[in-house]
Amino acid sequence: MEVILLERISKLGQMGETVKVRDGFARNYLLPLGKALRANAANKTRFEAERATLEARNLERKSEAQKVADVLDGKSFIVVRSAGETGQLYGSVAARDVVEILGAEGFNIGRNQVHLNTPIKSIGLHKVELQLHAEVEIHVELNVARSAEEAERQAKGEELTSVDAIYGVDEDALRPEDFFDPEADGVDEDEA
Repeated sequence: MEVILLERISKLGQMGETVKVRDGFARNYLLPLGKALRANAANKTRFEAERATLEARNLERKSEAQKVADVLDGKSFIVVRSAGETGQLYGSVAARDVVEILGAEGFNIGRNQVHLNTPIKSIGLHKVELQLHAEVEIHVELNVARSAEEAERQAKGEELTSVDAIYGVDEDALRPEDFFDPEADGVDEDEA
């Protein structure tokens, strides 16, 4: 099906372009959300008549998104989750969690604006892409840790999956003599 785009859509085209898309994509996404019109003579005339209004509305949305982007770009957010000794989370951090975290900080971001290919399943520093507008893309950093103290240590560059980081034990300083008595001959005295 051919449609006339009413706004810029990434990987598809610019406002005013006539593009060929699959029928389901047009019927289920582009047309109901008002992002496109069916390409016919009447709609082409309608688009040309409303072009100035559409461009002004698009410019207004872009400037609003840019204001949010200026405040939000490069910020870091701490996410406290339960995790095992290896740093594997007992759950995950998905797009809806990112929306909740940003909402708690006062940013109103939709779930469809968070581009997270796979959920975050381990502690560490993770970059998350936010597409606030078709032309405004930013990245925020999620500091996923077991506690706020660990998040601070992690932000300084410390690796939190080692035994030292978890228990305060230096792995390199451990020697076999610390665990076994070298004087013992391997036979239990009670058995002999």
